[in-house]
Amino acid sequence: MYAVFRTGGKQFRAGPGESLRVPSLAAEPGETVTFDDVLLLADGDEVKVGRPVLEGVLVSASVVLHGRDKKIIVFKRKRRKNYRRKQGHRQGYTEIRVDKIAG
Repeated sequence: MYAVFRTGGKQFRAGPGESLRVPSLAAEPGETVTFDDVLLLADGDEVKVGRPVLEGVLVSASVVLHGRDKKIIVFKRKRRKNYRRKQGHRQGYTEIRVDKIAG
């Protein structure tokens, strides 16, 4: 059994017991979060697809930790104009463990 849900403007495929890194959530480690924006639910051979979301289907997960990804470098340059800009960025994430998919 697995579900595809949407959070933070991205879509994630999750099954019970899996760990995922999603964009930062406003929840403390140990808390339970629920995602009701479920787009697809698959259970064996039966697949339900929402238009756009499935009603009454929830993915509940517990927050494991918060962190930040590795740094990426953003470098801009225009030739012959002496224009250079260097900037680093680290995206924040929340690691969750999917407990159950109800629906």
